[in-house]
Amino acid sequence: MIKKLFIFLFIALNLYAAKPSVEELTWPHGESLLMFLENNKIPLSLYYNLEKEDQELASEITTGTRFQILRDDDDEISQVLIPISDELQIHIHKDKIGKFNLDFIPIIYENEDRILSIDINRSLYQDIIENTGNLALASAFINAFKGSVDFRGLKKGDKLIITYSQKRRMGRVFSIPNIKAAMIQIRGKDEYVYQYDGRFYDKFGKEIENFFLVKPVNNARISSRFTLKRFHPILKRYRAHLGMDYAAPKGTKIYAAGDGTVSFAGQKGGYGNVLTINHADGYMTLYAHVNGFASGMKRGKSVKKGQLVAYVGNTGMSTGPHLHFGLYKNNKAINPESVVKITKSALGGKEKTEFNALVATYNKDIDKGLGDHKNYPKEETFESVITF
Repeated sequence: MIKKLFIFLFIALNLYAAKPSVEELTWPHGESLLMFLENNKIPLSLYYNLEKEDQELASEITTGTRFQILRDDDDEISQVLIPISDELQIHIHKDKIGKFNLDFIPIIYENEDRILSIDINRSLYQDIIENTGNLALASAFINAFKGSVDFRGLKKGDKLIITYSQKRRMGRVFSIPNIKAAMIQIRGKDEYVYQYDGRFYDKFGKEIENFFLVKPVNNARISSRFTLKRFHPILKRYRAHLGMDYAAPKGTKIYAAGDGTVSFAGQKGGYGNVLTINHADGYMTLYAHVNGFASGMKRGKSVKKGQLVAYVGNTGMSTGPHLHFGLYKNNKAINPESVVKITKSALGGKEKTEFNALVATYNKDIDKGLGDHKNYPKEETFESVITF
């Protein structure tokens, strides 16, 4: 069983006596899995034979996703790996008789704990990238502090420390770094931020997060919750559900979860009729299986939180009328329940005690950064085609 789970691109290299090549590509805008199969002469039955839930999951491939194709000595595709989240990927591969198969397998990665300690030289954003080669880390740092700190007061020589974890896959960093704590020194004043239970707080336990969502459907029952990856004990395979399902009658009104701009309104694979809205700070919400869109809902349309945007439906690979509500941060699916709330909160009671214990631990890491600390080497770039 374990052996089967660990089947992925590079293990397959041992199956070929000739020199295969691994090509890394970027998923094109607007391409579906079905289009990919057709364009590469892979049987479309791989998609049509999937269960409805898996066809829906295949719609999660996002534009710009890096994926890999393994070709044999005849330049024919033998395997494909397409990530659909941080935890799960589509695996297309030929068996011993040359027949293509498709399944969902875990993404194998390492999680590295790191501390970055730098002095400001040019600008906050540029200095983080210059020292790490990690664009996502620079964005994550700024988003962690939100609007709680005025970075315009920074001057050359001010100090910055980040303690974070970073996923690494196939020799490269991937996904958004998970910032645990950070400190920025602005004209001699130290500002701190700490992560607790998926949210950011200042040193007093007051929440910093300033992006709030409202529930998109009123008086609806949650029929399925968010999960990145789980192994189904009966089906003996991996499943995922990258959003929240709200069961409601067909035609029930759907409201924008936050202020933003419509980025897509149309059909998208197993999701049927889909509306997506871009929000501030890299957030995006997705409303799938809808029956129809509210008047004027098209790309570029500005919407307000609580505005009518669509109606519950049963389009696409759906088993009944419901809204599939997805939330994304920089194209990464995150749990909507971690963000949907009404007001900011300050920790208290048991949570405050746990938070204080975490702060003490994180401050030790920050102290390491203040000492004689050496950063990790800057990330390198790789060729897109590697021959073995």
